[in-house]
Amino acid sequence: MNTIKEDIIERKAVLQRIKIEIIQRLNIPKTESQIDDDTALFGNGLKLDSVDATEILVLLDKVFGIQVSEGDDPSYMRSINNLATFVLKNKKPDSE
Repeated sequence: MNTIKEDIIERKAVLQRIKIEIIQRLNIPKTESQIDDDTALFGNGLKLDSVDATEILVLLDKVFGIQVSEGDDPSYMRSINNLATFVLKNKKPDSE
């Protein structure tokens, strides 16, 4: 069982990894520090589109070992923070 400090460290690592992967995979012209944890992925945030959403699904699979099913609530795609929460709830123990 993780301590709160370990949980915080793990969450920060996941947030950082998500930002780095999104920047690289989607050619976002920002640095990791320019993307707030609550930045929306679509709309006025990073302005991603449906093609980018597909790439995020690939990212989840390749980087974190998570395969999204049709039954999953799509709200995990709202922001960087929501995506991190989804990853932490669903990732395989040996991924990252």
